[in-house]
Amino acid sequence: MNAINRYIDHEHINWNRFEKFVREQIPTIPDKEMKIKKFSEGYSNHTYLLSFGDWETVLRRPPFGEIPAKAHDIKREYTILSKLHDVYPLAPKPYLYSDDPAIMGRHFYLMEKKQGVVINEVLPDWYGPSEVVGPALSKSMITSLIELQQVDYKNAGLIDIGKPDGFLDRQVRNWIKRYSMAKTDEMSGVEELEAWLLREMPTTLDTTIVHNDFKLNNIVLDSFDPTIVNGVLDWELATIGDPMSDIGSVLTYWGEISDPDIGISVVTNQPGFFSRREMAEMYANLSGRDISHIHYYVAFGFYKLAVILQQLYDRWKKGGLNDERFKNLNIPIGNLFEMANLSRTNKIL
Repeated sequence: MNAINRYIDHEHINWNRFEKFVREQIPTIPDKEMKIKKFSEGYSNHTYLLSFGDWETVLRRPPFGEIPAKAHDIKREYTILSKLHDVYPLAPKPYLYSDDPAIMGRHFYLMEKKQGVVINEVLPDWYGPSEVVGPALSKSMITSLIELQQVDYKNAGLIDIGKPDGFLDRQVRNWIKRYSMAKTDEMSGVEELEAWLLREMPTTLDTTIVHNDFKLNNIVLDSFDPTIVNGVLDWELATIGDPMSDIGSVLTYWGEISDPDIGISVVTNQPGFFSRREMAEMYANLSGRDISHIHYYVAFGFYKLAVILQQLYDRWKKGGLNDERFKNLNIPIGNLFEMANLSRTNKIL
């Protein structure tokens, strides 16, 4: 390894020991220098790209330092992917799992590197104008979600990854609890919104695999053709539950030109992209599902995103995050609660 690679988190990971172990477990790895690139860190699981010549793999491991006993369950992710990849190839193929503390102190796994483009803030120039890319991307999002929801999770051996009975009730109550624990500023309309979420909860009509974070920047698109989805990432929160919660998440993150600041990067507000309503209607037409309660799931989606930002804002106010970007998070948080209330009164879709 060269100096740049060797010093990535070297105080926590002995990369020489790790490389030796991996080569023993996967002897077909090319005899090339191991190169390391870090993708993510912080409060989420840490993700690294490892390259051995043309052969690539992705390493996932928990964050450093103390973590809650049941948090960052890497083994659960690995187990889900081990069963899911065969029936939903968009999920990365896992290569190996280890909980040997001698390797890197924590359990970890390696998985397939899905090749393509992940869109965060801008559309690739070579895709062409948004008027052309927008409709293709809009349909790709919906069809890849429906394909996941069509997986027979019982035959795939995934029935144990969640508890479908009472799924939505648990979700709503857990997120309300999270907000109460992270609350700082008084926000208008939150109590009414929470009461409505508990009171107007729809009946779950069927159960499917739920990704729980299905959004554009978790989709790997073909490098040159946005109509082709090569992968779906981040299965940490996957479970079994109400499929409408995932389409609610898609629509929450599917920003429109008229939206206020909701604290996330948005590319779907450009000409050509379907509106939230058009996305919902396409989902209904292609899946055959009743979307008469879609406003509830979108309202809950906005509420969840507000809570996620509120948790970051709370950490910043307490000095746990030394980043001035979080200073004004109260503004998008308030906007998200307003969007949730607009959704519950059918003014978003």
